[in-house]
Amino acid sequence: MSKIPLLLIHETVVTNLNENHIMKTKYTFLSTFLIILTIMTGCKSDKSEYDKMVEFGQKYTDAWNSNVPEKMASFYAEDGTLTVNNGTPAVGRKQLAETAKSYMEAFPDLELTMDSLTMGNGTYRYYWTFKGTHSGPNGTGNKVDFSGFEEWTMNDQGLVQKSIGTYDAEEYQKQLNGN
Repeated sequence: MSKIPLLLIHETVVTNLNENHIMKTKYTFLSTFLIILTIMTGCKSDKSEYDKMVEFGQKYTDAWNSNVPEKMASFYAEDGTLTVNNGTPAVGRKQLAETAKSYMEAFPDLELTMDSLTMGNGTYRYYWTFKGTHSGPNGTGNKVDFSGFEEWTMNDQGLVQKSIGTYDAEEYQKQLNGN
């Protein structure tokens, strides 16, 4: 039976203990880092979704301001709908483009601004202000400046499936008539 010097055993045990301590420290640090990263990423996901929708809203605004009706309609699902002030809904991109075209022709200088965007229970509210001069065909030449919102329900592809638009039609009509 060979004799192992006591000092060598002591050094081996101490070395193993130090290595175990270093490994535990590494694992503790790594675990803590991963937990913090997961929390930060998890917390950011809601904000990230909201940020994406704000960007969507700004691009939608830009599409209205482009004076190209099809650009506005492209933000909707193929069978998407837009109903304004409980009127007859525009269904599908062709009708949506026709609706946009009617405003774009009536107000060639139209300027739409996005005022804000809020998240609801499965919906988004896109608040806007519309300014322009009614100088298109049969125009009055009067300026309008009115605000409203659209409540959007999005589809799985990130497009508007259903939009319910609302604005003060009486105030709009007064401005259109020059009152």
